[in-house]
Amino acid sequence: MQVKIKRIDKNLPLPIYETNGSVGFDFLAREDTVIKPKEIKLIPGNLIIETPEGYMLMVASRSSTPRKKGLSLPHGVGIIDIDYCGEEDEVLIQVFNFTDEEVKISRGEKIAQGVFVRVDKAQWLEVDKMKDESRGGFGGTDKKEVFHA
Repeated sequence: MQVKIKRIDKNLPLPIYETNGSVGFDFLAREDTVIKPKEIKLIPGNLIIETPEGYMLMVASRSSTPRKKGLSLPHGVGIIDIDYCGEEDEVLIQVFNFTDEEVKISRGEKIAQGVFVRVDKAQWLEVDKMKDESRGGFGGTDKKEVFHA
């Protein structure tokens, strides 16, 4: 799949898939950034990406970032739509510093990962009644008897 991409700072490399088994590529910080304790901040990811039709670009935390840096994505994952690809639409990585210390991110440091995910759009079929059997609401599977084979 070919994807159009623009780097804001061409001195930083294009993203790569680090191994043959990698499904995600890393976003690099475009500038030095300091995140104060308990602060949410946007870190410029240096890339404008034209996500292909039928896909979304999911931005997720790198698995080591919470442990090594004390940062997490406050919304779990970021979703980049196919129409977020104009000249001013740099991917920004939203991070939350959950520590009691300032966290410093250096220019060029890996800050998140991107994964292209195939998506479909639903065509709604409104009904007056749903299935007769219910799971029991939020957390309902915790309340049911577990079947063991």
